[in-house]
Amino acid sequence: MQQENFSPQQSIDLIQSMILKTKNTVADSSVFFLLWGWVVFIACLLQYFLKNIVHYQYHYYAWLMIIIGIAGSVYLGSQQDKKTKVKTYIDESIDHLWMSIGITYLALGLIFAKIGYENAFTFYILLYGIGCFVTGRLIKFTPLVWGGIGAWLLAILSAYLDYDSNILITAVSILISYIIPGYLLRMKYKKITTN
Repeated sequence: MQQENFSPQQSIDLIQSMILKTKNTVADSSVFFLLWGWVVFIACLLQYFLKNIVHYQYHYYAWLMIIIGIAGSVYLGSQQDKKTKVKTYIDESIDHLWMSIGITYLALGLIFAKIGYENAFTFYILLYGIGCFVTGRLIKFTPLVWGGIGAWLLAILSAYLDYDSNILITAVSILISYIIPGYLLRMKYKKITTN
């Protein structure tokens, strides 16, 4: 294997091009933020409606919408894998981060099924914050960073509120950490691809 010698400027150019490719890949992945953002946002509002307006005993069935998110993610992920020629270290780091968070969501769901869901939303909001903050820092996209910080602040607030209020706080958290940054990321991607 032949080793290439890069000048300092060539090394910087290579690193910058890799960062730009990562930003493009993640911006193209804004669809995941939007998919999960809308699924969770709608599930929160539906649960609140079923519980507090309709007084339906099985209000938590609203969370079966997660099946749509899982199916959509599997489909979109397979489509994206077909288009992706090269995965950078940052791409893989983001994949591992969100895989870990997804497994943690599942584990928490099983834990809360045993101990009760009274404080579940606080922990889910904290995880939204971690995923968005770290992803935002890795791709240098400030709206995701601020969305993560906003989610953390809402998680603290949620610890002082009742369960019904936490359903709505979770919807607000998803709005500021997934949906708004997702649309901003999408606009950035479209701007990059049209230039």
